[in-house]
Amino acid sequence: MDSIMNPFSSSTRLRDLIRAVRACKTAAEERAAIRKECASIRAAISENDQDYRHRNLAKLMFIHMLGYPTHFGQMECLKLIASPGFPEKRIGYLGLTSLLDERQEVLMLVTNSIKQDLNHTDQYIVGLALCALGNICSAEMARDLAPEVERLLQFRDPNIRKKAALCTIRIIKKVPDLAENFINPAVALLKEKHHGVLLTGVQLCMDMCKVSTEALEHFRKNCIGILVKVLKDLANSSYAPEYNISGISDPFLHIRLLKLLRELGQGDPDASDNMNDILAQVATKTESNKNTGNAILYECVATIMSLEDNSGLRVLAVNILGRFLSSRDNNIRYVALNMLMKAILLDSQAVQRHRATILECVKDSDASIRKRALELVYLLINESNVKSLTKELVDYLEVCDPEFKGELSTKICSIVEKFSPEKIWYIDQMLKVLSEAGNYVKDEVWHALIVVITNASDLHGYTVRSLYKTVQTAGEQETLARVAVWCIGEYGELLVSNAGMLGVEDPVTVTEVDAVDVVETVIQRHSADLTTRAMCLIALLKLSSRFPSCSKRINDIVIHQKGSLVLELQQRAIEFNSIIEKHGRIRSALVERMPVLDEATYSGRRAGSVPPAFSSSQGVPSKIPKGVAKPTSAPLVDLLDLSSDEIPGPSSSDGAFLQDLLGVDLSSSSQGTNRTQINGTDVLLDLLSIGTPPSESQSDSSPFDILQSGKDNKTSVTVLDNLASNSAPSAKTFSPVGSSSMMDLLDGFGPSSSAPETNGSSYPSIVAFESSSLKLTFNFSKEPGNLQSTLIEAEFMNKSSDIYSNFVFQTAVPKFLQLHLDPASSSSLPASGNGSITQKLRVSNSQHGKKPLVMRIRINYTVNGKDVLEEGQIDNFPHEL
Repeated sequence: MDSIMNPFSSSTRLRDLIRAVRACKTAAEERAAIRKECASIRAAISENDQDYRHRNLAKLMFIHMLGYPTHFGQMECLKLIASPGFPEKRIGYLGLTSLLDERQEVLMLVTNSIKQDLNHTDQYIVGLALCALGNICSAEMARDLAPEVERLLQFRDPNIRKKAALCTIRIIKKVPDLAENFINPAVALLKEKHHGVLLTGVQLCMDMCKVSTEALEHFRKNCIGILVKVLKDLANSSYAPEYNISGISDPFLHIRLLKLLRELGQGDPDASDNMNDILAQVATKTESNKNTGNAILYECVATIMSLEDNSGLRVLAVNILGRFLSSRDNNIRYVALNMLMKAILLDSQAVQRHRATILECVKDSDASIRKRALELVYLLINESNVKSLTKELVDYLEVCDPEFKGELSTKICSIVEKFSPEKIWYIDQMLKVLSEAGNYVKDEVWHALIVVITNASDLHGYTVRSLYKTVQTAGEQETLARVAVWCIGEYGELLVSNAGMLGVEDPVTVTEVDAVDVVETVIQRHSADLTTRAMCLIALLKLSSRFPSCSKRINDIVIHQKGSLVLELQQRAIEFNSIIEKHGRIRSALVERMPVLDEATYSGRRAGSVPPAFSSSQGVPSKIPKGVAKPTSAPLVDLLDLSSDEIPGPSSSDGAFLQDLLGVDLSSSSQGTNRTQINGTDVLLDLLSIGTPPSESQSDSSPFDILQSGKDNKTSVTVLDNLASNSAPSAKTFSPVGSSSMMDLLDGFGPSSSAPETNGSSYPSIVAFESSSLKLTFNFSKEPGNLQSTLIEAEFMNKSSDIYSNFVFQTAVPKFLQLHLDPASSSSLPASGNGSITQKLRVSNSQHGKKPLVMRIRINYTVNGKDVLEEGQIDNFPHEL
């Protein structure tokens, strides 16, 4: 009667506890109920209540499932396991696997009980012990009980053999050294007729192959024939209701056998040959109208792809994947695309045959399939099919969902850049992409397009005419508008004169007014951002020189921007208005056509192979030529511990692109005798005497910003120097800011004073860097009449007995220094001082007489197949330099 009235006594049944917990309406009520029950169980444990011990443990497991602590009942598990009866042992082992894990110290006390139960005459008790050991076995228990488990692998009852095999898997994972003891018993399991034992035996062999090379080699020599026979019998077996699933006999065993064959055949041609026939048989005979058959076919394809070269089987496997792509099941198509991405590395031609089906998957409604198919199409592209596949993708770009346009346009641009057969095709495809998805295209894409356009001198007229027609029909595509106004500003006269007409073009009549209309329309768009409007202002400034008849109208448009709320546009408008109205005689020099940028250098910088010449001033982040965004990581800067100290200011990163379009580097002073940095203003402002020059402390706030390398005969310089060096012979270049010639043009402003000239030409050599294996010596000289510039000849000497190959010397200097680094005389440094490498440097010190030279260096070379890096700082230059 008491037990009925009190649901929290030791004799309470589990179902009554569950009912009481479920009746709780709040968490507090539940905690109170659990607290009462735990108190009752503790009392029963302290009284050593044997009658209800199994019931208390069952309730403890339920409480454990609810998340409450039950550690006080762990010893009850051990007591029940030690009981002689099966019911008590069953609940004890169940509690052992639920309440304890291998990290519990109390587990050591149960090892002896498990060992006795493994040797018990009752097979059901043996099964309980095996299950518990397979779940919580620790390394110590594995070593102690491995002999008993090995013996049970040959037990008369198949259920015990199956459980022993599963327990063995746990043992070899905990102690891989024990795997060799189970090799022969595992081979014996592969000859079983019972599918449950055979399935666990195959899994045991797979896990042994992963932890023991000895087991892997043994199975390759002795088991492939057995496995092939089992798989063949399984594939040809008659209907067996016990194992039949969707008309296929035991697909789980099919898949396990194929996975084990894949493990054994990988990297072994002989083993691969022995299983070719059965794989072909499985691939051709398995039905594919049910998921069961598709699962087996997928594993068969994965096995074929992992084996050594067999072109016939691989074609068969790829054809199976092609059938998968036609399935209505999205999961099947997705796994087929994944497998084809691996197959293309092995047999590209076989995958190419399914190109049309893969392209259809790009248009699938499922986003995951579209993304995976697009990645596969990217891998399928080569020089022979790039035009046809790109046309398909561009056509789909016109109708695809907006959320997919960004990813698709990125892939198309990457394909066009990588496989473009000719520049006119490249330009055409990029214009199509920009007209359809210009707002989804990343900045580096249209930057690269501008670089390609500048290098295609014979296509300038064709490009500007194509852009003129496209920008009028494409709608508000921001990047397309940027490229269009840039080209109209550069090549506007070719647009008006129809110069450079190609045979594929239709004649078009464009007046100077029409060209200005396009730029005006773009700058007045409400959706146009700062970069676009700033580029329009620059284009208008250039057109004012190219189209004198429209100069008045252009000036009115520029004046309108003087009231802009954006400081950058307001500043530009003021400067450009002043140039148009007051400085007409220097305008043509200021708006000369942009020099051609080196396409290879630009591509190398995008790929990260050429360290760019960064230069930053207050308020203007560093930019690479053509407005390319600064890379997310600069390895050389990081290695040399050159941190950025840029100060945010009104000028944005877009403003730096405008600087480059003008051919003037605002962020660092150009190479010359008197360089001036303007804080928050433009060089043009300084030329027009607007603003105040900064102090010395402002002019060199960043410690090191010019990085140079002589590798691959390419030298990185500041933006202005790079443009000047790449310009055509007929193009005019800007004089340094402080030069007298430029000042004379600007209403007679005199040049800043310079230090008196001397002709020092002899300076002592210094050992700039020396380690246990390498010595670097600097020899100095000066050009007559140029104190700021120093010529340095670096001589590298190898003191070790090994030859240094792939020798690369890199250096970094502060902002007040300008560095030009010539290619090294060789990339191989002889051993033991039997020769040397020389490399010439030219350093220009804008603070000559005030600040000495200082330099950080990094030297890379390869010795005995290993890459070596040496670094150092040089600050012992002669003070007179």
